[in-house]
Amino acid sequence: MVIRDARFICSNTQVALCPEPALPEYAFIGRSNVGKSSLINMLTGRSGLAKTSSLPGKTQLINHFLINEQWYLVDLPGYGYARVSKESRANWAKMIRAYLEKRTNLSCVFVLIDSRLPPQAVDLEFITMLGEMSVPFVLVFTKADKQSGSRTAQNVRTFLEKMRETWDELPRHFVTSAVGRDGREEVLGFIDEVNQQLREAEGNA
Repeated sequence: MVIRDARFICSNTQVALCPEPALPEYAFIGRSNVGKSSLINMLTGRSGLAKTSSLPGKTQLINHFLINEQWYLVDLPGYGYARVSKESRANWAKMIRAYLEKRTNLSCVFVLIDSRLPPQAVDLEFITMLGEMSVPFVLVFTKADKQSGSRTAQNVRTFLEKMRETWDELPRHFVTSAVGRDGREEVLGFIDEVNQQLREAEGNA
């Protein structure tokens, strides 16, 4: 997929104020400071599209970006630790759940996992919630450039093995690096694949 155009559309705290659900939508979410904004900028080829910060909790709204006039990329607030109040974290959780439950054009959630860490309970809990809500998702392991390839591969295997304890079928996964642009073609190719399936389904309807 070639990204010809990527532009910010709007930010909201309420699902009802999001753009009309007329186009496929792909949401990106992960623990605070997992490298989400850097990944979004790498995927779109726009260095300043999503705001990056060294502090967790930078993203506090539902941010919509229109890609190639064909689909939306959605930047969701991170879950887990952030230097904000408990009330703010509770509001984020409520907002995220409402988005996942009510956004009818949500095609897939990309759950970002820090490839440097052992399986984190907060990641596994969020993935379990997606499963219980029947929300389609894939895993994106980030920051692969921060360690050796063998270490990344081992951590990915460990995470998937942990999931196998409770999951009959594992989701697709991608290994990425915002610095090395690793995984870019694979992630965009997956989105292209899903978009094609949606177009075919509409044609057969």
